[in-house]
Amino acid sequence: MTAATMTAIHIDGGKGPASALKAGPALRPEPGPGEILIAVKAAGVNRPDIAQRNGAYPPPPGAPPGLGLEAAGQVAAVGPLLASQGAPRWKVGDRVTALLGGGGYAEYAVVDARHALPIPAGLGFTEAASLPETVFTVFSNVFEIGALKAGETLLVHGATSGIGVTAIQLAKARGARVIATSRGARKRGQAEALGADLSLDVGRGDFVEAVKEMGGADVVLEMVGGDYVAKDLAVLKPFGRLVFIAFLAGSTVTTDLMPVQIKRLTLTGSRLRPRSPDEKAALAVSVEREVWPLIESGAFRPIVDKTFPLEQAAEAHAYLEAGDHVGKVVLTL
Repeated sequence: MTAATMTAIHIDGGKGPASALKAGPALRPEPGPGEILIAVKAAGVNRPDIAQRNGAYPPPPGAPPGLGLEAAGQVAAVGPLLASQGAPRWKVGDRVTALLGGGGYAEYAVVDARHALPIPAGLGFTEAASLPETVFTVFSNVFEIGALKAGETLLVHGATSGIGVTAIQLAKARGARVIATSRGARKRGQAEALGADLSLDVGRGDFVEAVKEMGGADVVLEMVGGDYVAKDLAVLKPFGRLVFIAFLAGSTVTTDLMPVQIKRLTLTGSRLRPRSPDEKAALAVSVEREVWPLIESGAFRPIVDKTFPLEQAAEAHAYLEAGDHVGKVVLTL
């Protein structure tokens, strides 16, 4: 019997610029024990995809090799049950969105059944595909690792990125104050419209004094790195938490760490993709319990800036790299 094929995005030459992304045939995956096969209707595009395309973020052992860390669609097949799983949650035809280890840029993707969630009421596939990577990242790093509480202040950089718009809305919905930084008057206004209590244009000056005037920050969600690290240490309150999720300006930093000792600060961080299946499954349970009701109530809404057909993945990557987006970029099928 001939193996089934599908269309998927490949990286011509193994790595390269956005133009290296090409659509072509691939073997359709089959779900293994504890997995489901999703007929993909939309797939989110994220900065880690760009890093992988450039050869800087290889898939962890056992992960699908293809690009794409989140997707939404319909369950096309259910793999054999694992003994520990009991009755299956999913059946063919269910509408789901899922956090993937890779392979979302394709007509079909397999995923651990525990990493899939029902699409929140009122959302289509495109909006749903924009959720898992950013929501799981923000919830884990801001609320679990960073321990942000109602009444505290979150400082988030890159405020109009997919991570940024998610962090602003979730922090506000859970009773925190938000200070947001971005570059340019347009983005400053957009972050403010999303609910930021203070939105700063870093192109017009340093953010340190403005944050101090607001009383400082309890948690900083840091994705820039570089010279931002010293500034973050300066604006954190006593017992503040600096949480690293990316280093767009570099991870090698020379700075004075005395504020860490004086203010008893915590410096921490994480990556989502290399976490164990069990860790991701536990996080999925928390996200469904804590975040999905906020989406369905309207307290948090996914922001999709632009969509591209799957075959235009190269154009989608180029658009994301240009940095003019607000929210998420999504591929559609």
